[in-house]
Amino acid sequence: MGEPCANSTKEIQLNITDCVLLLSIYILTFLIGVPTNILAFCTFCCKLRRKPTPIDVLLLNLTISDLLFLAFLPFKMKEAYDDMVWLLPYSLCPLTGFLFYVTIYNSTLLLTAVSVERYLGMAFPFQYAVCRRPRYAVLACVLFWAVSLSNLSFVYILPFSQWSEGNPGHNHNVSNPTSPPPTCYLEFTPEELSIVMSVRLELFLMLFCIPFLISCFCYINFILILSRLPNISRRRRLRCIGLALGTLIVFTVCFGPYNASHVVGFVRQENENWRSIALLSSTLNACLDPLIFYLSSSVVRSTLNRLFRSVAEKCARESKEICFSTTNYVQLLKTLSFFFYNLEFHI
Repeated sequence: MGEPCANSTKEIQLNITDCVLLLSIYILTFLIGVPTNILAFCTFCCKLRRKPTPIDVLLLNLTISDLLFLAFLPFKMKEAYDDMVWLLPYSLCPLTGFLFYVTIYNSTLLLTAVSVERYLGMAFPFQYAVCRRPRYAVLACVLFWAVSLSNLSFVYILPFSQWSEGNPGHNHNVSNPTSPPPTCYLEFTPEELSIVMSVRLELFLMLFCIPFLISCFCYINFILILSRLPNISRRRRLRCIGLALGTLIVFTVCFGPYNASHVVGFVRQENENWRSIALLSSTLNACLDPLIFYLSSSVVRSTLNRLFRSVAEKCARESKEICFSTTNYVQLLKTLSFFFYNLEFHI
């Protein structure tokens, strides 16, 4: 599998076990996330053609974000397989890293928008119904994509800058000082590292802390309001509470560890070795988002229920056919045995 996971003092150092763990989680995420998100994408597209709602627009964009993330995940698999040495064409490095992180942070903004939409619908049902238009959700999604793309543009620019400068601190080939770095967005000079730490702190504050606090406020009040409503069924109440708690858990578990590494790295002014491992929880978000789709959208629930019913009916039909075929086979054997017995008797 390529070179060992060892680099200079200003980069992340991973051992073989960490690389295997990265590759395993990437493969698991890809195998689970691709079919579930494609199903959600098709469902939301059909729903938007019939009767679009703001929540469907937000969840469709979250699905697109996850699918874009999964589309570039094979490049990260190859990187992990090669022990974090970038052996692919280096022009893919900036694009892969850029879209990889853009989709992660765009998901935090979209999940926050889902929490705001749920809170407004519960706290101000009549006032919100007046201005509840899908086009506002579309504008919000455009804004989220613009914010994510602009804030993460540094991830796209820096690898090209390292390549063009051919800084000896990146261990380039001495005979060809402009050769690309051996790794992708892992090695930094002290000057680059100081800039990277500041950018990461800004990402932590703007694209994690603020969305997380807004989501906490919305869902906590959502649960409190929901608990005081007398005319709501227990089943619906539990499902809505599950949606609120599930989204907060996704926020905390999926995005918390990786963003915490930004703060630790800024304080210590070091590129923490455990950052890539912390990123695994954010990677799993592509698998957990379909759970939020199921809790948030009735159309997704009905689609999945129809799918499961059709699969169950197909399995039942095949089982009956197998049983019927087995019965006929046994009956045929009995008939043949009886025939040969009588034939032998007559002979």
